[in-house]
Amino acid sequence: MGNTKKTAKAKKQEAEKRRKYSKYKSWFWSLFAIGLSLTVLLFLLAGWGVFGTMPTFEELENPETNLATEIFSSDGETLGKYYNENRTPIKFEDLPPHLVEALIATEDERYFEHSGIDARGTVRAAVFLGKRGGASTITQQLAKLLFTENASRNPFARVIQKAKEWVIATRLERQYTKEEIITMYLNKYDFLYQAVGVRSAAKIYFDKEPKDLNVEEAAVLVAMLKNPILYNPVKERFKENALERRNVVISQMEVNGYITEEEEDSLQQLPLKVTFTPQGHDEGVATYFRVYLQGFMKDWIEKNPKPDGSEYNIYRDGLKIYTSIDSRMQEYAEEAVKDHIAHLQKEFDRQNKSNKTAPFRDVTAEERNDIIQDAMRRSERWRVLKAQGKSNEEIVKSFGEKTDMRIFTWDGIKDTIMTPRDSIIHYKSHLQAGMMSMTPQTGEVKAWVGGVNFKHFKYDHVKQAKRQVGSTFKPFVYATAIDQLHLSPCDTLPQSLHTIEAGKHGNQNDWTPRNSDGEYAGMISLKAALAQSVNTVTARLIDRIGPKPVIDLLEKLEIDAENIPEVPSIALGTADLSVFEMVSAYSAFANEGVYVKPVIVNRIEDKNGTILYQHMPETKDVLSKEAAYVTVNLLEGVTQYGSGRRLRGTWATGAEHYKRAVTGYPYDFDNPIAGKTGTTQNQSDGWFMGMVPNLVTGVWVGAEDRSVHFPTLTYGQGATMALPIWGMYMKKVYADKELEVSKGEFPKPENLSIETNCENYGKNQVEEGDSLPDELDF
Repeated sequence: MGNTKKTAKAKKQEAEKRRKYSKYKSWFWSLFAIGLSLTVLLFLLAGWGVFGTMPTFEELENPETNLATEIFSSDGETLGKYYNENRTPIKFEDLPPHLVEALIATEDERYFEHSGIDARGTVRAAVFLGKRGGASTITQQLAKLLFTENASRNPFARVIQKAKEWVIATRLERQYTKEEIITMYLNKYDFLYQAVGVRSAAKIYFDKEPKDLNVEEAAVLVAMLKNPILYNPVKERFKENALERRNVVISQMEVNGYITEEEEDSLQQLPLKVTFTPQGHDEGVATYFRVYLQGFMKDWIEKNPKPDGSEYNIYRDGLKIYTSIDSRMQEYAEEAVKDHIAHLQKEFDRQNKSNKTAPFRDVTAEERNDIIQDAMRRSERWRVLKAQGKSNEEIVKSFGEKTDMRIFTWDGIKDTIMTPRDSIIHYKSHLQAGMMSMTPQTGEVKAWVGGVNFKHFKYDHVKQAKRQVGSTFKPFVYATAIDQLHLSPCDTLPQSLHTIEAGKHGNQNDWTPRNSDGEYAGMISLKAALAQSVNTVTARLIDRIGPKPVIDLLEKLEIDAENIPEVPSIALGTADLSVFEMVSAYSAFANEGVYVKPVIVNRIEDKNGTILYQHMPETKDVLSKEAAYVTVNLLEGVTQYGSGRRLRGTWATGAEHYKRAVTGYPYDFDNPIAGKTGTTQNQSDGWFMGMVPNLVTGVWVGAEDRSVHFPTLTYGQGATMALPIWGMYMKKVYADKELEVSKGEFPKPENLSIETNCENYGKNQVEEGDSLPDELDF
């Protein structure tokens, strides 16, 4: 009886348990169904765009990205970029296999097995709350980069965003191949320091193309994908993190069978090495050229709209600009400018120590103060403070208050404390330079150096600046006279004083130029006269032909002659011209009288490689072949026995101070070189124009203010200020045999009727061992 009661009770309890289990089971499946329905609804709503705009099919096909416009040199190197984001896309086949393997091993081990969502990873992340790795696949990470905003701290918002990422990830997987998704992800990721995308990152952190990265370098970049700040190999405080994370990536590569244990051990022992190469707009090569190119592109864009009528954007359309610049020649030019000016600056500073109005000369204390005050008013600091409503008195006072600042010096960037006023004086004390090199036959500009340091001195001294050209103007007078009068380099003229009277050739007053050496006796050949910059001979020539034909020649050479007065005194170089104008004009002499308009862009392509622009040469005859050749022959005399003879190793100055000032002296050139030095009044500007048959190069050296100059001609002449840059540059150019710069003779016209082989024209030749000549043009 008792057993029966017990059994009935047990049965009742079991029935109750079954009822409760059934209830719980029903609740569980109900909740599961509701959860599943809500999850499905969540994804449906996300897919329908209820939680925010979702990408359309067209957007998935062409995801919106900011692609940098890339600037290429003529030898295929990247000179720089224009960008909002420094991103230059790369194809999958250009990615090294170990970079892809490191990415998959570390970020998404089952990448090739899932369709955008890794179920196992998601469950693992949910169970262990992310402690054993996250659940985001590479595709989800790409979806987040392309189409979703940064995660909110709000838990619900984060769930919504994750749902959107999943939907987009599955759509991406249907739209693209696995290889394309990896490529898009690596092209999109921001590695910091303006390194957007793996190609920029490889260049900035290792100065390499991605295909050249080794395993440990690839591992460093993959390590940064977790957090580009926390694992950045450049930031000193995070270098240890970067090393540890790199080794985790290498370990994951071994776990996944991409490398052996021995390789893992060996790679993890390697130190963390980077070759940090910033690609900001202020850094890199050809900085001044790239700024000028921006202006060229702006003009081109205004005249060449897209097929739909909209404008191209150099900061996001991924254009490819193929320029005429040769990266090797550009590097040699920049090195020559830097080496010489850094050396010359030390001597300039030494001579200014006893100068009471330093860095200015030939000015009163009051004039010095006016120059500085004017610079203050034109400064960015003045503009900002004025915009803040500060009075002039308050702004001037602020310029006298000491503050922490970083300044440019030739010994490196220096942290110091000084007043903004003193910083203006500091920067005005620096010598500047402009240099351009061009192939005369094609017009291609091969090197462009607009200054000594673009970050600190923005003003371009190739195209933007115009300075007095001094004796470098004289060949235009000689060329015009030869063309009109059929003169020979062997013809002689008296050195005596020559006066062009008032009223003649537009002269308002009598004009009697003097020779710098005070020599006026005897006759001198035209070749010797140009070599030694004999002013009286140049005056006689322009008196015979008149200034107008000279200006006509300038205009044919596309020199802006609007502000050049039609008076005889222009013969001695009173005109302000740019290095750009001078080089392109001189190129016509080397190119047998044919002017070729300078070329800086050969071709422009869009991001797909479609050619948008192809350069067509523009040429015109400006001189006869005979006149051009004779002018070149005259200019060869300058380097044979004139102010340019120090380019030859047979001439010794005997001036130790000069040897100290000129790096790389002597140059020992023994090939034909045509050239002309120029020195303007008070040594404010030093020039050298140098030519070989297939390369014309012009150099200017001076300071921002014309009152900043050397006190004497020892250092203040073109032969000391500018010529050494040409010499150092050409030494490197000739050493690089791949450039094929000519050492041969200038082409001689057939049936030349003008005598150029003069036996006795060297009567006034400066003998070997003489001291430096005092070249003066006024």
